[in-house]
Amino acid sequence: MSVIVIEFVTLDGIVSDPDGSGGTPHGGWAFRHGPGTVAGDKFRLGAVLDDGVMLLGRRTWELFSRLWPGRDDPFSARMNAVPKLVASRTLADASAWQNSRVLQGGLAEAVRGERRDVVVTGSLSVVRALMAEDLVDEYRLLTFPTVLGTGERLFPAGGPPAYLECLSAERTGAAVLSRYGRETDPVPAP
Repeated sequence: MSVIVIEFVTLDGIVSDPDGSGGTPHGGWAFRHGPGTVAGDKFRLGAVLDDGVMLLGRRTWELFSRLWPGRDDPFSARMNAVPKLVASRTLADASAWQNSRVLQGGLAEAVRGERRDVVVTGSLSVVRALMAEDLVDEYRLLTFPTVLGTGERLFPAGGPPAYLECLSAERTGAAVLSRYGRETDPVPAP
């Protein structure tokens, strides 16, 4: 089992409001590059969506539950079919999006007990909770040529260091998809 975090991110590390749904002053920054840059399986999830499970925070789940069920292209069919776990203390009913259920109990315990690969989409509070427990195995970041200067960062200032290994990088539309995993062969400090 692996935990894979996928995020749209700016060059300066901002992950908040890439689609503009949050109503922030600079929201929608990812979508200004056109639908081709964000559409489809840009994160190269493939079979992970067929065999894994998605983990979403309540706000991301609510946004996605209004967006994905009405779509019928092949990638949307995968998104609708994948089992979805919602980390929320307030959501009681997850029936708005098929194959969704609200997590019972603690987030870290649920992830540790999961046998399938877990894909965390957006959901910054969930990502940070998993980071704090050292449960993230891979980051797949779609980095856009945008600098915002303000907003929520994936890796917040003052957070612990993270030593990662670049697994791959490729251009996709106006953005670059980078995959980072846990450092497997750390270089000793000088």
